[in-house]
Amino acid sequence: MGVAAVRDFFASRAPDVEIIEQAASVTTAIEAAKTLGVGAEQIAKTIALRTGDRVILVVASGTSRIDNRKVKDRFGVRPRILPADEAERLTGHPVGGVCPFGLATPIAVFCDASLLRFVEVFPAAGSRTASARLSPERLAALADAEWVDVCA
Repeated sequence: MGVAAVRDFFASRAPDVEIIEQAASVTTAIEAAKTLGVGAEQIAKTIALRTGDRVILVVASGTSRIDNRKVKDRFGVRPRILPADEAERLTGHPVGGVCPFGLATPIAVFCDASLLRFVEVFPAAGSRTASARLSPERLAALADAEWVDVCA
């Protein structure tokens, strides 16, 4: 899966979106920002959470943190971050490359309002060495995401 699944996803749903190949492998928003030459807040990090018996993906600004109270208020339960192996199995993407595109299994996607202050954001694209560039609104539309406010 990984970047190949993301390429296939964009080829069929958004052929104008280019995948940016990075020379360095990155696993954090700060590393990705340095590699791409943008601020860490413009990195659209994707966090895999378990909310009760449901797994969700939250896409948020790279400098935002999940606010457990806001997640509990929105979803009715306290969230737990998925272990790396489970996140990779369910998304098809390794940690550092998790994104809401080309998923291995259907997972509900939520975009945090922290992304809306930017014209462009840079989500991972299925690997630690690939990213995409698109507007937050387009990211949400392509991921069939619902907008939420669950970060601090």
